Amino acid sequence: MTQKLIDLFDLPDTPKVSVDPPIVDPATLPSVPDMRAALQEVDRAIDKIDAALPAVTDLDTTDAELDELALLAKDKFNDLVDLAMNVEPRLSGQILQSAVVLLGHSITAKQAKVDKKLRIIELQLRKARLDQTATVKEQDEDAPIDGHAMPFDRNALLKAILANRTSEPPKT
Repeated sequence: MTQKLIDLFDLPDTPKVSVDPPIVDPATLPSVPDMRAALQEVDRAIDKIDAALPAVTDLDTTDAELDELALLAKDKFNDLVDLAMNVEPRLSGQILQSAVVLLGHSITAKQAKVDKKLRIIELQLRKARLDQTATVKEQDEDAPIDGHAMPFDRNALLKAILANRTSEPPKT
């Protein structure tokens, strides 16, 4: 807070807080083999959980049921439209309204089938992406890394960027 706010509200002085990041001792960090062992242990636990969960079955039967419902709704829609055309005009409105509801159910059944297939494809893509990143990480961990690194904070980075910007003439 600013001193003016402290004076205005008669607040007690706040202690100064250090914003320097804590120094991490490399000896306290776990080693790479320990981390790999921990990851393998977590993978085994996930595999056990996957094995315990029941497998999803009867995906094809639900597709067949949705197709059957959509076909039935379309057939009844056609029947109701034919009936509405053969009755008095004052009565055909309610029949056609019921026919539209049946057509909506047919569309909903087809949409549910498409949504389910898209969700399955999305899950397969996610799994493939995870498998790919896992294999890339396993291959790259043992490869030597070329380059130099220097730790610094955000303020130092901003100062370096501003120093480079002011030393170059603006391009017009």
